[in-house]
This record gives sequence, C-alpha cells and structure tokens, in this order.
Amino acid sequence: MTDQQDSKPFSDEQQQYLAGFTFGADVARAVQGLPVISGSGGQGTTLAIGGGSTTVDGESVPTGPDRFAFEAQSAVLAAGKKLSKEEQAKRDKNPLDMWDEMQARSDAGEFPKGTDVFLQKFHGLFYVTPAQDSFMCRLRLPGGQIQAWQLRGLADLADQSAGPYLDLTTRGNVQLREIPADQAMNILFGTRELNIVPLGSGGDNIRNCTSSAMSGLDADELIETLPLAIRMHHYILNHREMYGLPRKFNIAFEGGGRIASLEDTNDIGFKAVRVLDENASDDLPAGVYFQLCLGGITGHKDFARYTGVLLRESECVAVAAAIVRVFIRTGDRTDRKKARLKYVLDDMGFEKFIAEVEAEMGRTLTKVDVSRLTVQDIEDRSAHVGVFPQKQPGLNSLGIVFPVGRMTTDQARALADLALRYSNGDIRLTVWQNLILTNITDADLPAVQAGIRECGLDYEANSVRAGLVACTGSAGCKFAGAPTKANAIEIAERVESVLTLDQPINIHLTGCHHSCAQHYIGDIGLIACQVEVGDDMVDGYHICLGGGWGSRQGIAREIFKSVPFAEVPDLVTGILSSYQQNRVDSNESFNDFAGRLSDEELKSLVATPSVVC
Repeated sequence: MTDQQDSKPFSDEQQQYLAGFTFGADVARAVQGLPVISGSGGQGTTLAIGGGSTTVDGESVPTGPDRFAFEAQSAVLAAGKKLSKEEQAKRDKNPLDMWDEMQARSDAGEFPKGTDVFLQKFHGLFYVTPAQDSFMCRLRLPGGQIQAWQLRGLADLADQSAGPYLDLTTRGNVQLREIPADQAMNILFGTRELNIVPLGSGGDNIRNCTSSAMSGLDADELIETLPLAIRMHHYILNHREMYGLPRKFNIAFEGGGRIASLEDTNDIGFKAVRVLDENASDDLPAGVYFQLCLGGITGHKDFARYTGVLLRESECVAVAAAIVRVFIRTGDRTDRKKARLKYVLDDMGFEKFIAEVEAEMGRTLTKVDVSRLTVQDIEDRSAHVGVFPQKQPGLNSLGIVFPVGRMTTDQARALADLALRYSNGDIRLTVWQNLILTNITDADLPAVQAGIRECGLDYEANSVRAGLVACTGSAGCKFAGAPTKANAIEIAERVESVLTLDQPINIHLTGCHHSCAQHYIGDIGLIACQVEVGDDMVDGYHICLGGGWGSRQGIAREIFKSVPFAEVPDLVTGILSSYQQNRVDSNESFNDFAGRLSDEELKSLVATPSVVC
C-alpha cells in the first residue's frame, strides 16, 4: 500500500460505522460513571453527566434502568446498522414519560399523531383509526383474575367513557373500546382507581401474564399458578427495564389442570411436571417442578420448546426476568418481523441462550432430561363452560359462554351482582374468551344459572360456540381484513342449523397476520384476506385445518385459499360434516382426523368449485 493510499480518507459508510462505534463506547462508559476516552467522541461530540442522565451530542442518555434498552440500541448503531422506526421513536422519546403530554392531548380532545400513536400503546391506549376514530384500552389482569367490584367498576367506566361493552380476549384479559379522545385520561385514571394498571399492555412490552384459569380450585392440578402470575405482574410493574424490549412478549404458567393455559404458545411457558420417586435423586427430590419452555409464537408457526431447564416454583420469576434482560440485549432492533424471542433462539440456539441467562443470573440452572419427568395430560376441552366441581367440597365454578368474547355493560353488572350475592366475588377469565364465576355452593347453583339466563347469557353451549374464538376484526382494528366477530357468529349459526357435534371443535377467526385469535392452533383456523370476485374485491379467508396445542400440538395446514366469505359458512359446515362421516369412530378428534389425511384428501372431502386451492 502506498503512502497516498494509506492516507486516503474513510468512505461515508466507514465514517458512519466509526461514529456509531465511538458513540456507543462513550455511552457505555458514561452510564457506568467512567470518563470518556480522549478523542473518542469524534467531531463535535460533547459529554456531560448529571441529574441521573448523560448527554452525548445533545442526546439525553439514561443512566438508570432504562439504560439497558438504550445500550442495546447503541450497539446496533455502533455496528453501522439502522434502527427500525419504532426503535428510533423510543430512543427519541421514552414512552414511559408521556403522562403530562397525554393529559394535555386528552384535555384538548386530540388523538396522537405520528410516532406518538405507537408510543402511547405503552400505556395501553391504541388509536385504532381508520377502523374507529377512537381509542381502545387493553388492560392487564394477571392470571385472568378479576373481582366482582372491579368488573362492575369497568362496566360503569365503559358507560361513562367508552362503548357500552367489554371485550374478553384470548389472554384472559379485557379491552375497552370506542374511547373518545377527551376520555383517554379518564380511562387511565379510572382503571387505576379499580386497582388495574394497563401500563405495558401494548407496544413492545410484556403482556398480562396468564395462568391456569382454575388455579387453586381444580382438584386435579399439580400446583397453583395464579400466585406466580401475580408475582410476575408486580415484578414487571416495578422494574422499569422490563419496558425496554425490542418487541412484545408473552409469559404463561401452566399448572396441569383441566383448562389449558396454552403455555406452549408463549415466549416463556412454565409447565408444571412431576418428578416421581423412581426418578428422584438427592439433588432432585420427588415433587412438582416447572419445565422452562421458550419461543412460542404460533402466528410464526412455532411452539415453545423445553429447554432442558427444570425450575422450582421459587425460581420462576427471577429466571423469567433474566430471560427478558437477555432478550433486551440480543433481540433484533432493525427488523420488526424478526424481533421476537423465537428469532433470537433460532440464531443463537437454545444452549447458548440459556448460557447467557445463566451468566445474567450469576449461577447455573438445573438441567433434567425429559425422560425423568412425568407430564400430566388431563385437559378437558369443555371444562371452561358449564358447571365445574371445585376441590373445595360443596363448591362449584360456572363457566359462561361468550361466543366471540363480547359482554355488554349491563351483563357485566348482572354477573358481578351474582358473584357478590352467591360467592366471594372471585371471577376468572380464560384464554377462550369467556368468564367463570367461582365458589358457588351446590344449593345456590340453580339461582345462579337462572340469573345468567335472565341477562341473556348461557352456561351451556354446543361444541361450536364453546370453542369459537374471534379477534376484534375490521370493526375495531385497522389491520384486520374482515369483520371476524360477525363472521364467526354467522358460521356458528350455519353449522348449528345443519349439524349436532359430539366432539369439541375449535374454530378460530383472525383478521390479519398478527394472529391475535391464534388461527394456527384451531381445529379450523381462518385468516382474513381480500378475494377478487369479478371486478370487485370482497372479504374472504384462507382456511387452515388440524391445529392443536398441548398433547395435540400442531400447526394447522392451509387447505383452502382465498375463499369469499359468502361461501365460508357452507364450506366450514361441509368440512365438519365430512369429518363426522369419515372419521375412524366417534372418538376420533378432528385434530387426529386431519392429521391422518393428506392435503389433497382433505380438499377432496368438500366439493366447492369456486374455491381456489
């Protein structure tokens, strides 16, 4: 290399890389209270430390818990990469510090604009235009538990500041909708006054932690999981760094009872298992433990897998927190489509990721081969509906049907009154978009059942409505391609008019690729699309068959593509009719039926000439 070549200035790309690298180095040293390396700041770089923050090139750099996410972003810039627009928005303005700004907007009757639409989701407020010119507020109810006074309070709050209904979700949660701009802060104050804090229920955060719906009430469960979900919930609320993730995150605790929590569809799933005496040892006594499972995201066609790590109950929250911190450090902040935990695991591998978690915790975790573990499989796919005898003698729970998860405020108040009059007010929400009243005596069951029907609801359902799940759809979500809730009811009505089903069937309708209704785990899963019919584009669905979870785990296969909705109710009815006519015997599940047939065989069961396969 000549002297002239040696002195050639860096290219623009090289200069950008070096600037990012030195900036990242300055930030890392500053947040640790170390002096900046002389000259490392580059041209025009200034550094000041004080007031709990650091200033680099005029940019405020956090020195508290928020620094973990900031350092992860800085590492991306130091590598010469570009942050996604959402990451840049979070870097420019911390969404946790928007309270006064949101108050001013609410006082002025204004909705957020630009990146503030995204940032305000961190407070649970979603501006859902163009579907509705209003906010939706997603709550966070740990373990799906709500007290009757809270349910009544939410109904009153909805009547005052939102639409007159509550939407039950597939995470045992509640959403308030049709919130005007000037009522935004009334919702945030009102929920907190009900001891419900929606902070972190949207945006790049850990959503409400789920657990077994009948935790503490199910005589057959291995262990109570509701206390763990509550502990995890409060840990998140009180650790600011838990809001620095590169993407949303789900955590579930499964206790091995009769109502599934779908822990294998979560980023972290804690699954209760038993170590029997014959598989025990001095360092692993017989008892109940939790398998640590990671990477579930069925919208991306993956389930959480056992990591080999076995945990005691007392370890779960700390391990989950360590996993989140590693995810904060290693998650993709350049591509939103690849920013979930699954993709970190795909890149690093489970063994290396667990090693990072152990380094974060400063200790090794117990590894146990699956052959030493006994998994309990007693799930009853109908247990979330109807009468469920509790382990407490003489007490029962009563699951109420909400075919697409919508409850009017009058119904909410009526159910709250029943819970207060006939039980201790404890109410559970499930991942099946329904609600369970608990602790009802044998003697009071008839009165409660009559009260449920008086408010226009039911505690009995055929297997279609009991397993019918639908996201909000285009009536309230800007991403959805069809009105899924209305479509779901129309499908159920058509099936009921023709068939009587003798096996549980799950039909899941989701409006877009986000798969909020988890269409890939339904016996029949539908995802909305637009279909060309003549010169028009109409609502339609791609139809997938054979999904499942738990012991029936499987991703449904797309069998029918681009079906206009006008044909969907008859097509679904035909699929179920063919199942009943062609199954091996009356005990064969739809999941097993679909699993033993090829795609072509499934297509041939239903003759629908206009369907594109």
